[in-house]
Amino acid sequence: MASTPAIAALERARIAHSVHRYAHDPRSEAYGAEAVAALAEALGVRAEQIFKTLVIELSGGDRSGLAVAVVPVPDKLSLKSAAAALGASKATMADAKAVTRTTGYVLGGVSPVGQRTLLPTVIDSSATGFDKVLCSAGKRGLEIELAPADLVSITEAVVADIAAG
Repeated sequence: MASTPAIAALERARIAHSVHRYAHDPRSEAYGAEAVAALAEALGVRAEQIFKTLVIELSGGDRSGLAVAVVPVPDKLSLKSAAAALGASKATMADAKAVTRTTGYVLGGVSPVGQRTLLPTVIDSSATGFDKVLCSAGKRGLEIELAPADLVSITEAVVADIAAG
């Protein structure tokens, strides 16, 4: 099994997790939907248990710069709610090159875990309603499954309602 910075970080922290591989179509840019299609039925999980990692740019308020928002794949991110949860007045989606440079991951493979720079992170509160959640393991076609409390702990995240159905 391929190791990524995310998997290595979980192993160093001795956090129980499973790694799931699925076939990634290099032509696809619907990374989250691809993960849901491949894993939801195969693992017997709901689409809402599979989370996408979005990097945002905060401005105004107490905080500015890049941050991470983690929401269920079927949902959209409320930029306003994410900004408020992280102490900023505004958030926009981050530039793709800045995302790769800062996290060390490529789009579609950004993990909230094991980033080059630990960014302020907010995880949608729906995650706490599940025993296990899945998110990118740091490479397209690779997901990690872990307890939501462990995801919150290792990312030092705040938990808030940031999804916009």
